[in-house]
Amino acid sequence: MKSSRIRFGLVIPQGWHLDLPENLSPVEQYGLIERTAREAEGIGFDSVWLYDHFHTVPEPRPYSCFECWSTLMALAKATRRLRLGQIVTCNSYRQPSHLAKIASILDVVSNGRLEFGIGAGWYEHEYLGYGYEFRRASVRIGMLEEAVQIIKSLWTEEVTNFEGRYYRLKEAYNYPKPVQTPHPPILIGGEEEKLTLRMVAKHAGR
Repeated sequence: MKSSRIRFGLVIPQGWHLDLPENLSPVEQYGLIERTAREAEGIGFDSVWLYDHFHTVPEPRPYSCFECWSTLMALAKATRRLRLGQIVTCNSYRQPSHLAKIASILDVVSNGRLEFGIGAGWYEHEYLGYGYEFRRASVRIGMLEEAVQIIKSLWTEEVTNFEGRYYRLKEAYNYPKPVQTPHPPILIGGEEEKLTLRMVAKHAGR
């Protein structure tokens, strides 16, 4: 039986956990993020990961918190081998069609190194702070399931039409497609076991 190599990933500092030195300027803080990713690559880590959050924890503070996708885009050009992931991107913060486009471009810029993590979202203070409606958990999970269907379609189909309860797309095109085929690996995160596990069984992985 063929064995699989254990792979190691590193969650790198981006400010969400108050893990960037406050005595550094934002430019210097980004420099630390990039150096950490380069060092992780140099010593043999397989992947680096960022959180998709705007407010800090354990409580919101006026403290640097670097946005996930734009920072990963920068790290795609600063590294050569590392896979680049999110723990996990919040579906509610971007229309799924827009998110599919962002993810496609990251996969192209990184030459196929995207690990796509997505979840329904949970940080109510952050939702309200940024003007997003914080809907009940069952609705957010329903939106997540539709979003995953939309994203997979936009990654793989010539044109996407979708009519769901929460989202509607009419003749949506997404080019360029991701480099990875049939599409980047999908990681679905969540706490509501019954609904989340059903989605994982249906959509996660390849």
